[in-house]
Amino acid sequence: MSEAAPALVSTEWLAGHLGRPGLVVVDGSTYLPTSGRDPAAEYAAGHIPGALFFDVETSSDPGSLPHMLPSPEAFAARMGALGIGDEDQLVVYDGSGVNLSAPRVWWMFRTMGHDRVSLLDGGIGKWRGEGRPLEAGTVRRPPARFTPRLRPGAVRDLAAVRDLLRSGREQVVDMRSAGRFAGTEPEPRPGLRGGHMPGSRSLPFHELVGPDGTLLPPEQLRRRIAAAGIEPAWPVVATCGSGVSACALIFALHLLGRDDVALYDGAWTEWAGRPDTPVVTGGPA
Repeated sequence: MSEAAPALVSTEWLAGHLGRPGLVVVDGSTYLPTSGRDPAAEYAAGHIPGALFFDVETSSDPGSLPHMLPSPEAFAARMGALGIGDEDQLVVYDGSGVNLSAPRVWWMFRTMGHDRVSLLDGGIGKWRGEGRPLEAGTVRRPPARFTPRLRPGAVRDLAAVRDLLRSGREQVVDMRSAGRFAGTEPEPRPGLRGGHMPGSRSLPFHELVGPDGTLLPPEQLRRRIAAAGIEPAWPVVATCGSGVSACALIFALHLLGRDDVALYDGAWTEWAGRPDTPVVTGGPA
């Protein structure tokens, strides 16, 4: 596919381009441990025709915290084995209806230097609801060459987050649910404290989409982001439970013309899993 697609594509756009050479559709579904859902089984039961299954778990760093970004070499080897190459235009979706994990897959590709990647607005739920075709089974493609070019500054580690919370140089935005942020809902991963980092802002990721699962229009996005206390000219570090849903904010801000946004990849799993990190409870200040 010669032309680059917009960052956000509609189901109508995808239906009109499906099957074109160089267009690769990717099912990037994954879910919280407490959901009871099996994304691989759901993919095999019915996916957008031609879609590959991007396993978020096995495409992450296996020797670290949940969903940590793998090394460029490991990511390149896995994508090449999936049949995703340097020139492919990717369209990523998930089955959550609220952009839980597709933005994470979008972010991983961009962080590895592959900019020809788009998000399907409304995901497979909207596609299915419109009566569009599905296919069962597993799609396999011939191996391809994927060349990683890691983007500096896309990730913040624990030491950097400690420092920026002290200095206030960047604003930390927590995309978990309001109850998890306040410490009134249990964490889905055992052993983690409830609450949030001191000074962080709360913006639950599911509040960036409308009732039909499509992203809010740009002006509504701006208003929702501003209502969370996020300053438009101040750099942002997004975080969540394990670095997945936080990417919904990174994607939304990208659509609004902002790319000065990083991810705290260790996220709440790392922060709250340690005895030496401060945690506060209650709602946003």
